[in-house]
Amino acid sequence: MKTIIHVNQHIIRANSKSEQRDPPLTIKTYKENRKGFEAEISGSARVIYRPDKPLSCGAKVWIETESEVIVI
Repeated sequence: MKTIIHVNQHIIRANSKSEQRDPPLTIKTYKENRKGFEAEISGSARVIYRPDKPLSCGAKVWIETESEVIVI
């Protein structure tokens, strides 16, 4: 199953302006969206930069993998 991991820059900015510490990573599959502070990929992955065709969430850089991803 394809998994997409991206860093939410809006959460990073909000965290730096406040005492809040929300998880900035979004880990998406067709089944679910998970949030975390770390993502461990147990196999191969690729980093993609597509400024002209971003993800629906607006991300222009993300990681794709078919391997298992452990979210912390």
